[in-house]
Amino acid sequence: MRKNIVAGNWKMNNDLVQTASLLNDLQAKEKTSNAEVMVAPTFTNLYLAYETLKTSSIEVIAQNMHFAESGAYTGEISASMLKSVGIKTVILGHSERREYFNETDESLAKKVDTALAHDLRVIFCFGEVLADRKSDNQEAVVESQISNALFHLNADAFKNIVLAYEPVWAIGTGETASPEQAQDMHAFIRKTLATKYGSDVANSVSILYGGSCKPGNAKEIFSKPDVDGGLIGGAALNADDFFAIVNAF
Repeated sequence: MRKNIVAGNWKMNNDLVQTASLLNDLQAKEKTSNAEVMVAPTFTNLYLAYETLKTSSIEVIAQNMHFAESGAYTGEISASMLKSVGIKTVILGHSERREYFNETDESLAKKVDTALAHDLRVIFCFGEVLADRKSDNQEAVVESQISNALFHLNADAFKNIVLAYEPVWAIGTGETASPEQAQDMHAFIRKTLATKYGSDVANSVSILYGGSCKPGNAKEIFSKPDVDGGLIGGAALNADDFFAIVNAF
């Protein structure tokens, strides 16, 4: 049975003091939930977060990693470095990494392989931009992103993969994705997985929604049959908002 997951991606926000404060707020509001709860602070604060939350049910995860084991990659972080500070899950392929840092399906396939080789769970992100949606090309784009980066894997690998659909066109553009549009795409994603790996694999993979999920719309979005949770951006920086989303389950 697939899991409900709410993961907060803090992006490039919160220094050491601010991170400690938010972690304390999260701990104070934590309670039994019907979802796995995760937070992804910046690299510099991962160990602080892990140490702070190691007796909590909230998992600390990473926002990114490099595909190489080590070497002359100034400023990058390897899978083994993440594991050495207690990290077990990493976000890969976020739309901002694709847009601002030119990450490609090919480089992401290598990152996925490295993460899985180190027994890291992967939250793999993908999604179409506004031009794709307006030209009704969203399904082709999403299918291409998933197949190019993931379909070289064997079926067993999907036990350690969570998918996160990001409708990039609905994030900060003034456009709005409806819960029905989210469900339609999530159903298409699951069908795409089933075509390649069969229904058992497709029905076991959690698919998160990453399109400006907020306390006001989380319950309706999460009620859709193929939406298994959310990858949360701005709302994850406020403990009240974040747990309002978690508790939408």
